[in-house]
Amino acid sequence: MNLRSASKEEPEINLTSLIDVVLLLLVFFMVSTSFVREAEISLRLPQAETDAEVVAPAVDVLEIGITETGSYLVNGRPLVNSQRRTLRAAIERLIGDDRELPVFIRADAQATHQAVVTAMDVVGQLGFVEINIATVTPPGA
Repeated sequence: MNLRSASKEEPEINLTSLIDVVLLLLVFFMVSTSFVREAEISLRLPQAETDAEVVAPAVDVLEIGITETGSYLVNGRPLVNSQRRTLRAAIERLIGDDRELPVFIRADAQATHQAVVTAMDVVGQLGFVEINIATVTPPGA
C-alpha cells in the first residue's frame, strides 16, 4: 500500500489581486486628500518686548476681554452670557460693517483655552483681518 502523495507541489499565493487592491486604495487616498481644506485664519502673533516705551492705546479698536470664568467683555462691557452667538451679536452691534479695525484679545491667565479659541473663531468668521493677542511682560524681565 502506497500512502505517499504522488506529487510534491508547493502551494502558491497569487499576489496580483492583492497588489491591485493596494494600488487602488493608494490612488483613492491620494485623490481624496486633495479635496480636504481646513479653515485658515492668518494670525500675526505678538512678541513681548522689554522696552520702557509706553504705547498710547488706539481709539478705534475692538477689544475682547476674557475673564477666568470664561465670560466675555467687548470694549469693557460685560455680555449677558458667554455663548458664541451673544459674542457675535455684540461685536456686530458695536462695530457694524467695519472689518478693518484691529482686534485685541485679552484673556485672563486662568481662562480656558476654549474660550480664547471661540473668541478667535467668532472674530475670524466675521471677517476681521487684524487679530492680535495681548501679552503681558512679566515683572523683572
